[in-house]
Amino acid sequence: MADTTIDFEAVYRALPGMVALLTPDLVFADVNDAYVRGTGRPRASLLGRHVFDVFPESLNSPAASHSHQLRASLLRVLATGERDAMALQRYDIESPEHSGNWHEHYWSPVNSPVLGPDGRVRLIVHRVEEVTEFVRARGLDGDTAGRVLEAELYTRARELQELNNRLREAHAREREVALVLQKAMLPAHRQVGHRRAAVRYRPAVGALNVCGDWYDLVDLVGGHRIGVSVGDVVGHGLEAAGVMGQLRSALSAASRVADGPAQALNVLGRYANVVHGAESATAVTTFIDFDRHVLTYSSAGHPPPVLLHDDGRVEFLDRATDPPLDARPDPQPRPQASTAFEPGATLVLYTDGLIERRREDIDVGLRRLAESLRHHRTLDPEPLADTVLRELLPPGGATDDTALVVVRL
Repeated sequence: MADTTIDFEAVYRALPGMVALLTPDLVFADVNDAYVRGTGRPRASLLGRHVFDVFPESLNSPAASHSHQLRASLLRVLATGERDAMALQRYDIESPEHSGNWHEHYWSPVNSPVLGPDGRVRLIVHRVEEVTEFVRARGLDGDTAGRVLEAELYTRARELQELNNRLREAHAREREVALVLQKAMLPAHRQVGHRRAAVRYRPAVGALNVCGDWYDLVDLVGGHRIGVSVGDVVGHGLEAAGVMGQLRSALSAASRVADGPAQALNVLGRYANVVHGAESATAVTTFIDFDRHVLTYSSAGHPPPVLLHDDGRVEFLDRATDPPLDARPDPQPRPQASTAFEPGATLVLYTDGLIERRREDIDVGLRRLAESLRHHRTLDPEPLADTVLRELLPPGGATDDTALVVVRL
């Protein structure tokens, strides 16, 4: 595992803006490289010295009488423990090589507290942005420069607001397209072969309303049989949704003519190898034979379906698991397995958003799912699907998409 320790001192030194750390006595505790370059003072000449000893007022410039404003700002931070942003300041700097030779400078300072465990200010972060060139380019005096700078900032703020409005409008249009796309590509019927089924789809937090997870329920030829599948395409947004639609349609067609779920996934795997964006996509499909009371399944890198027996026993269908769809350039026949069921059992298929959590072993999520299904096994598919989502998904929503299919056998 790579070392993720952050060298915050190195980060501080490399900050692009001019930043100094001051003690509550207004003494330089540290400065970053940009501060050294901007002030023309070596770090050794700054550390341990009072800020106004290093940068005294220019006695020769009546316009540069702003040290008391900087002092007042720093004292406000110490007294309130709150950030203080100052107006544009003219603060001339004496040349370090030539005593008495002052150079005109304009600054935009912000002072922020660093609080200790007791809530008291331990350091002040003194960040300044030099705007001298801006003032000179406009040919302005200090007071006028302040007003012009405020006008410039106001204009930039308006431009940013207008840009945000355009982005929101674009996002709304994309979301509308996504809703239509989802409705077109994901089946909405709740009954297949007159069997009770419930389907749910929950997009990841912050994502469009359609992403890369999918589900499918199809009538199969020959007897009372249906196929139930779920899959997961890596990524979010309309591109992932397009890939999802291609894979779902391909598997739906293959299932109707395949001898079993393994053969259907073989066909889908070959197709996934030529679909851009299908990299690492997973899927699991089940063929349910209601005449023989047998369920046959095959998985391509997907979490195992759950068979909830009427007596409360939970069986994870994990005896026919293979790598993801495009894992092999020359696909090999995939495995499949079968299990018997009694009428009244429940089949549950889902995507990893339902069970996976960061920094948590996947077995924890599987146990959580099994316990929820066992506890609510008497519920019909519709309320059972809602209950499982409510109990397993975080209150604020999951960071990954979630598809869920519940079928009463």
